[in-house]
Parts: sequence; structure tokens; C-alpha cells
Amino acid sequence: MACRISELVIDCADPDGLAAFWSKVLGYVELEREDDGSIAIGPADAGFGGPQPTLVLSPSSAPRTGKLRLHIDVNATDRDQDAELERLLALGARPVDVGQTGAESWHVLADPEGNEFCLLHTRLQPLCGDPARDPRT
Repeated sequence: MACRISELVIDCADPDGLAAFWSKVLGYVELEREDDGSIAIGPADAGFGGPQPTLVLSPSSAPRTGKLRLHIDVNATDRDQDAELERLLALGARPVDVGQTGAESWHVLADPEGNEFCLLHTRLQPLCGDPARDPRT
């Protein structure tokens, strides 16, 4: 028996804003709002427990200190890396320098609250069964 990642929880100052950003980046929809202001987003067709983890944007007023110890990597599914970089920048991501040399095949970016994530080079196939992303269905 093994475990599977079902959720990633991100503490943030503006759950609504970050939920909107990550929903556009990942093609997710809002799944649920909690009384504490947390917002869960995930794939429309699968929701919680599907093949992709949901993101929970949890309100926090605590300041972030230092570099994140865990970050998200994303890959384009329907365009090349350059086109996806343009799309992410237009959504509000910004380039971040974490000491990369410039020779990397990935781009280091930050979401609107400064959380680092990487856009990797390899284009991935969309998940089967997602009609919005998979032309085979």
C-alpha cells in the first residue's frame, strides 16, 4: 500500500486572488469554500481525489520568511514552453532569480504572492478523460 498526494495547501494573504491565478494556470475550478476563508480548487471533472491534487488556498497573515522549501513545477500541455511562459506572465506570474545560471531548461517564476514555481521545458500529454484538454476524448 502507498499514499498519494491529494491536496497541496498554500498559506496566503489573498485566497481569492491566488485561487483565481492558479485556476487559470492549471485549468482548475473552485471546488469548495470553507468557513475559515480557505478555497479549494481542482479539476472540474474529477474534483478531490482525482489523478491531480487539489490546491487549498488558506488565509494567513503570517509573513513568509526565506525561500520556500517546497515549490510547484508545471509543464505545458497544449503549447510549447515559450508560448506558455508568455501566457503565465500575462496571468500575473513574474520571473524570479533564485540563483539560476541562465543555462537551465526551465523558468523560475513567482505567483502574485511571490511563491516560486517552475515552468519546465517538456510538454506533457493532457490527462485522458478531460475533454477541455484532451482532443482524443
